[in-house]
Amino acid sequence: MICIMARGVPVSPRIHCTRYALHFVVQSGISYYIMIIVGAGNMQKFCFVIAFGYLTLCQVSRVYLFDYGQYSADFTGPMMIITQKITSLAFEIHDGMARKEEHLTPVQKSLAIRTMPSLLEYLSYNCNFMGILAGPLYTYKDYTAFIEGRTLHVKCTEVNGKVNGQCGKSEPSPVVPVLCKLLVCGIALSFHLTVTKAFPVEYNIDETFVTTASLISRVLYLYFSLLAARPKYYFAWNLADAINNAAGFGFNGYDEKGNARWDLISNLNIVNIEFATSFKMFIDNWNIQTALWFKRVCYDRCLYYPTAATFVLSAMWHGVYPGYYMTFLTGIPMTLAARAIRNNFRSYFLKSPAVKLLYDVITWIATMIAISYTVVPFVLLSVESSLKFYRSWYYGLHIVALLVILALPMKPRKKENEQNHSKQKWKEVDNVLTMNSHSATNNNLNQIPRPS
Repeated sequence: MICIMARGVPVSPRIHCTRYALHFVVQSGISYYIMIIVGAGNMQKFCFVIAFGYLTLCQVSRVYLFDYGQYSADFTGPMMIITQKITSLAFEIHDGMARKEEHLTPVQKSLAIRTMPSLLEYLSYNCNFMGILAGPLYTYKDYTAFIEGRTLHVKCTEVNGKVNGQCGKSEPSPVVPVLCKLLVCGIALSFHLTVTKAFPVEYNIDETFVTTASLISRVLYLYFSLLAARPKYYFAWNLADAINNAAGFGFNGYDEKGNARWDLISNLNIVNIEFATSFKMFIDNWNIQTALWFKRVCYDRCLYYPTAATFVLSAMWHGVYPGYYMTFLTGIPMTLAARAIRNNFRSYFLKSPAVKLLYDVITWIATMIAISYTVVPFVLLSVESSLKFYRSWYYGLHIVALLVILALPMKPRKKENEQNHSKQKWKEVDNVLTMNSHSATNNNLNQIPRPS
């Protein structure tokens, strides 16, 4: 009998996988129980802490007890997706059942859930076969519309209530989009199996290379080694997207030319990633659904330092390797510096197409170097290797980013201008929640939807 080893003890693969799968049920089950007993008023807080806490405990046990430094396929990967779903759903129920509509943003209004899902609906959303391994994340409303066969009508209906002319058609076929995404998967996998091995990221800290290579050579190798590290993510996310599309999930309406769009749950835009002209543009097109999740559960709800809070939360969600924290903590000054430069200088380069092209080329080069510099610890994982890399660069980009932040005026963003107003809103919301008794909130979970 084929067996695998767990702590030196032979274990049947079936038993091993079953034990891991139990974590999915336990995490989801505990969170659902909390939703029921706590009620809509505070469920988002408790579910957030419990889901993240359980995920972190599992990540600690895997990393420090079993296979430190190994990129193995393990049960914490699916749990990361389930954690996203649990927290997203908790916030959406909270928005729909415990907050006044005038206190919600347009996005929160569109995603708000007015009734508590049944246990079957909840487990179906968290653990369905299409996204259990690699996701991607999708909202509860999009999932239920797909299950109930309402996607075509929902996506063809415009904001003003009018129905797009394409709605008269039958549901579009996903065959062509699926084949295109599988083609991208094949190219990415081939690239990963060939080119990636020729440019190991670890070579950036090789002592001989660091001491003998010129600055230009080191910059070029840094860029190409991190470029070569991305195709495995392109493969995984495109494959996950294709699987969902093949099941009929992912239709996102029609474009202006009448072509069906199958990008509802797409997780990346490769062209925008590789030709990003700003840190933000790169982040917005990399792991898109996760970025939207961070925005909805953290950035839009955080009253103080939302950028820093979002990066810290991202590090916590990814795992417990020190390299993750070093990458995302480095990302904070990089993002703020890039924002300051863009706000202060971009307007001067928009006077003509030629000047704009020059600006785009310069910012693309700067962005690729900054991104590569920032994410090296994410790949190296350990503190020693990551610090060795940054020391070899004399922490140059860290220093530059801090100097830019200190030297350039930071224009207040819309979110910051509304800070005081937001604080007042949250006070009003807390007052409303305080008046709701525990029993009344629980009773609301079983009521029919109230009119919108």
